[in-house]
Amino acid sequence: MANDKNSKASDDISQCPHHQQQQQQQQQQQRQDEQADPITEENDKQSGSHGSSAGKCPVMHGGNTTTKSTVMEWWPNALNLDILHQHDSKTNPLGEDFDYHEELKKLDIEALKKDMHALMTDSQDWWPADWGHYGGLFIRLSWHSAGTYRISDGRGGGGTGNQRFAPLNSWPDNVSLDKARRLLWPIKKKYGNKVSWADLIVLAGTIAYESMGLKTYGFAFGRKDIWNPETDTYWGAEKEWLAPSDERYANVEHPDTMENPLAAVQMGLIYVNPEGVNGKQDPLKTAAHIRETFARMAMNDEETVALTAGGHTVGKTHGNGDASILGPEPEAANVEEQGMGWSNPTKSGKGRYTVTSGLEGAWTTNPTKWDGGFFEMLFNHEWESVKSPAGALQWEPVSIKDEDKPVDVEDSSIRHNPMMTDADMAMKMDPIYKEISLKFMNDQEYFSETFARAWFKLTHRDMGPKANYIGTDVPDEDLIWQDPIPAGTSDYDVAAVKNKIAASGLSIPEMVNTAWDSARTFRGSDMRGGANGARIRLAPQKDWEGNEPHRLTYVLSVLEPIAAEFGISIADTIVLAGNLGIEQAIKAGGLDIDVPFTPGRGDATDEMTDADSFAPLEPLADGYRNYTKKEYVVSPEELMLDRTQLMGLTAPEMTVLVGGMRVLGTNYGNTKHGVFTNTIGALTNDFFVNLTDMGNSWKPTDKGLYDICDRRTGVVKWTATRMDLVFGSNSILRSYSEVYAQDDNKEKFVKDFVKAWNKVMNADRFDLK
Repeated sequence: MANDKNSKASDDISQCPHHQQQQQQQQQQQRQDEQADPITEENDKQSGSHGSSAGKCPVMHGGNTTTKSTVMEWWPNALNLDILHQHDSKTNPLGEDFDYHEELKKLDIEALKKDMHALMTDSQDWWPADWGHYGGLFIRLSWHSAGTYRISDGRGGGGTGNQRFAPLNSWPDNVSLDKARRLLWPIKKKYGNKVSWADLIVLAGTIAYESMGLKTYGFAFGRKDIWNPETDTYWGAEKEWLAPSDERYANVEHPDTMENPLAAVQMGLIYVNPEGVNGKQDPLKTAAHIRETFARMAMNDEETVALTAGGHTVGKTHGNGDASILGPEPEAANVEEQGMGWSNPTKSGKGRYTVTSGLEGAWTTNPTKWDGGFFEMLFNHEWESVKSPAGALQWEPVSIKDEDKPVDVEDSSIRHNPMMTDADMAMKMDPIYKEISLKFMNDQEYFSETFARAWFKLTHRDMGPKANYIGTDVPDEDLIWQDPIPAGTSDYDVAAVKNKIAASGLSIPEMVNTAWDSARTFRGSDMRGGANGARIRLAPQKDWEGNEPHRLTYVLSVLEPIAAEFGISIADTIVLAGNLGIEQAIKAGGLDIDVPFTPGRGDATDEMTDADSFAPLEPLADGYRNYTKKEYVVSPEELMLDRTQLMGLTAPEMTVLVGGMRVLGTNYGNTKHGVFTNTIGALTNDFFVNLTDMGNSWKPTDKGLYDICDRRTGVVKWTATRMDLVFGSNSILRSYSEVYAQDDNKEKFVKDFVKAWNKVMNADRFDLK
């Protein structure tokens, strides 16, 4: 949005991320198949024949993107587990022992900031800065990195440095940001492992604002880099960039019908189309889409106006040329481009001849200075629709004094008309946005403070609680969107509390389910949710269908007095009760293994909880408890993979947890689907033993339900759902199931279950990491 292109979460999920990645892989494969193999083609020319051995490509294609023999290519409906494997440690060149937070302790933050400030005006000949200041470019870099965040699933955002990889590095909305990252390379090279790309990219925008006069709110380091694309993030089902918005809305006239979990209006955009909905100017219609999009990105109306105006107070758009003659995007460019794209043959192709969004011009008279110029320009002029040199629709003033025009980026003796996007005009035309804009216009200090806070939220929203913040500029204030949790006590007799819980009469399923439901909300995508804080007892979580409110109320009524008696948090008590239930189940299964427990969780209050922002964390399906809220377009097993990935679990961890939860009798509503055991409540490997028993047969009954029958007698022994049987039908999951079904792995199963359980219970314990 800054400089070039600028929640409601419905229950319906039409695609889950890994399923969409599968489709994208197939589409990419189709495009590649349509292109000739240059090696084969050349060999054919030399041999004068086609199909002969001489004409065959001399290298095996199985290891590159031209292969046509992938599993998903042959069997497109197979369950794709890649979403759980994408960030395998083998892709990390820094090694398994690398600890970024430890490296950060060695970083000279002040020296880095000094170098960053110098970079803002240290213009490079190969990509010179507009007006000698890179502020606008670096703000757009940071913005387009952080601005992909959406609250529905917590994915996107700048927390991983994912903008370095496809598809983001080649989005139409990210034209020229490849140059911005290369301008940062000398600093990254200098400071090396002590600062991640993710932190550096986000820091660049904050330093840019400081350099141009804004008093920023603060900055936190701590973002860890990934090393390959985030295939778990679903960006839309469109098959072409900037396809009409209609493809992701049930009705484009009603913005709230946008497909969940998407937030941007078109494939390849960060927010909304700057030329208007589907490229048709209509500021009021654009305002409605802005409101929905920004809400899905966790911003209210005031924050939306502040960000729009603050982003366009500095910098400019670029469209002084023919966008159709730009070279291919980075991922499609030739090797000599060295990872950069959109080569521009127009004269110099840079400076005043840069083509990015296609719109052309600055918003304010002084585009390298933080001031109130955006509102003054917007409200002090009448605007008319014109076309940029590149043919894009934009708004320019009907009349304007020459001295109010911004100067040319290369020659200060030349002045050009300012411009506004359709999104900018929405700030003047929409009644609510207009009222906020006028308030900002009349109170520059309030505008600056509101923007600084909104910018901080935009760039830190996906980092989770402040426990993940590192650095000298971390603000002291606790902000509600950071999901604050007070510190808990760890100085108490854990054994005595366990004894009290054991004597309470709570059953194993009651204890295990409550702990699981409390912890399963954790999302590694934006570090939200989890057991810490015990928000399961607060709105909205206490009323979620999947949490079985009646059962939850009863269990809490038993555990809360125990927590009060010992002066400890309810959060600790809930997790400790779950651990106790697991230990009791282990003993019932014939083993004696302790479940690790680390005290210290705190209890959040209603005042510390933004209930609306927690609504998207509601589990619409939980394969671990055999629960699906309603029927969705995607299969229950796909939804199980999506939740597993968000929780940070691997495929083997998912397998062992599901098998264990089934025999513990923890199904939602106490159903018996998948409970393949005669000793419910004992932690055994019976689920896997009976799943793989060839003495059984499997027959579909009702939609999504199955009978497990004795093969000889036909007697029904158990019932199952798709989420149960997929562990026997999918070849990869079956290989894990067979491990746990082996006679010599009964103890391994229990130990692996305990390890995975402990991982879930502590996923949000950032104080331990």
